[in-house]
Amino acid sequence: MKVLYGLAIALIVLAAAAVAYAVSPRALDAVDRPDPQSFDRATVAHGERLALIGNCAECHTAERGGAYAGGRPIPTPLGTIYSTNITPDPETGIGTWSHEAFRRAMHEGLDREGRHLYPAFPYHHFTKVMPEDVDALYAYLMSREPVRNQPLENELRFPFNLRPLLAGWKLLYLDNERFAGLPDADEKVNRGAYLVQGLGHCGGCHTPRNALQAEKADEFLRGEVTENWYAPAIAGDVPAAVKWNEAQLADYLAGRWVEEHGVALGAMAPVAHNLSRVPDEDVAAISAYIALLMEGDEAETDAEITGAVGEPRDGEDIGALIYAGACAICHEASPSPFAAGLPLAHSTSIRIPTPLNSVRIIEDGVKPPEGRPGRHMPGFAGALTDDQMVALATYLRGRFTGLEPWTDVDDVVARRMRFGSRAGEQTAEAE
Repeated sequence: MKVLYGLAIALIVLAAAAVAYAVSPRALDAVDRPDPQSFDRATVAHGERLALIGNCAECHTAERGGAYAGGRPIPTPLGTIYSTNITPDPETGIGTWSHEAFRRAMHEGLDREGRHLYPAFPYHHFTKVMPEDVDALYAYLMSREPVRNQPLENELRFPFNLRPLLAGWKLLYLDNERFAGLPDADEKVNRGAYLVQGLGHCGGCHTPRNALQAEKADEFLRGEVTENWYAPAIAGDVPAAVKWNEAQLADYLAGRWVEEHGVALGAMAPVAHNLSRVPDEDVAAISAYIALLMEGDEAETDAEITGAVGEPRDGEDIGALIYAGACAICHEASPSPFAAGLPLAHSTSIRIPTPLNSVRIIEDGVKPPEGRPGRHMPGFAGALTDDQMVALATYLRGRFTGLEPWTDVDDVVARRMRFGSRAGEQTAEAE
């Protein structure tokens, strides 16, 4: 009975998708690339600011590729999607797109030819962006250097490779409404909510998704695996050992070291790097909104923060031995502030539901952005066996959190060779 019911629902969705696709807008006329000098300088500068907040270059730039020229592989549970070229190249980019075509892509998820775009391009967030901000972003992109680059075709499993089905997805999940403001919130918090929910599309990483990869609205920012990192909850039950405040959030978002929380790593590192280049008031607004979402968080820690492990004894857990020999010198009593690691009782990576982040940090280490000062931790790739990696991650979880042990450390460690999302790298299966 359940199978028949599911089949009936699927048929209804397919029929709705077919109808929606049949009546969806068709191609918009191509235009000549606008003269970059025709755009007001202030508008272009505002567009650059918005592009940094939206982290546009990170997704639309492949490793060793031209800025905004697309081709970056984005792993999803449904297959790999390659980002598009959004430089003003007329043949492989958006050089022939009008203002109208660009607005339609941002708000309706349709390209100039009228094809449905996959929501890996987060238009379901960009629907909240005001038209004047969309136009500023258009002006900025049309002022970039054209780069000729045709990204690879997407590698999606059947039936997800059928674009018409996206019409049904939109009927179910796309809310094409601009940001209306939060009731009873001040201007600063409303600005932060606008950026977080819209261009910043924070929910794209931090919100759990359903089987059709739509974000679960009732679990907004409650944590999710994305690009082989776990983006922790930043609303509701936040897995921080010490409660965040606005000032700490602002420092963290701008890529600065926060004594009780560390520094942005993994997929969050480029976000923080970009936010370090925007006006302080934007970062402050985002921080104010996130802090409001965290108001119910009562996080605190009474876990051990300092103190040597002591001399290992025969038969002592191998994880403790590795920690004493390789980790304690920096995480407990480093002589250099640039080598001093976060006290591990404060580490979010060992408090989240998966060992994914801990294993990645142990494997790859911590490096500041190229050419910038910052904390450094060597990676232990090749120095530890799989069993040692499992033992160390398990020990850190047990000693510094008191939480239930992870049950999948072995699986995560076994898959670590598939970590990564850049071209030429293999990717881990979504969890």
